[in-house]
Amino acid sequence: MTDPIADFLTRLRNAVKAKHRVVEIPASKIKKEMTKILKEKGYILSYKFDDEKNYQGSIKIALKYHPESGIPAIKGLKRISKPGLRRYANTDTMPRVLNGLGVAILSTSKGVITDKEARELNVGGEVLCYVY
Repeated sequence: MTDPIADFLTRLRNAVKAKHRVVEIPASKIKKEMTKILKEKGYILSYKFDDEKNYQGSIKIALKYHPESGIPAIKGLKRISKPGLRRYANTDTMPRVLNGLGVAILSTSKGVITDKEARELNVGGEVLCYVY
């Protein structure tokens, strides 16, 4: 696998389209941090890190849907920085997803954070993905 973050986003995207309640994804440190951001921003219901199965471990994510209409909380996931073309942003060129309604996840020197937190900390970094 050449791009594990794209695989993470694709598994989430496919599970949302298929209306699954839970999706299991191979774990890594950056995927765990991205999962924590998705939880604190309200895009997923909950998550669990399973490290006892194998050395790599896995992430179980419970997806979030509207209770009456069944509309998923995640409308879109878009990979921005790819292995063939890395995308970086500083505080001046920091992206705003859907005019602030969405979230851009960045990998910075302060860790994996959102675009809003990066503006507050005045740091730039690699733009991993957009979530809206």
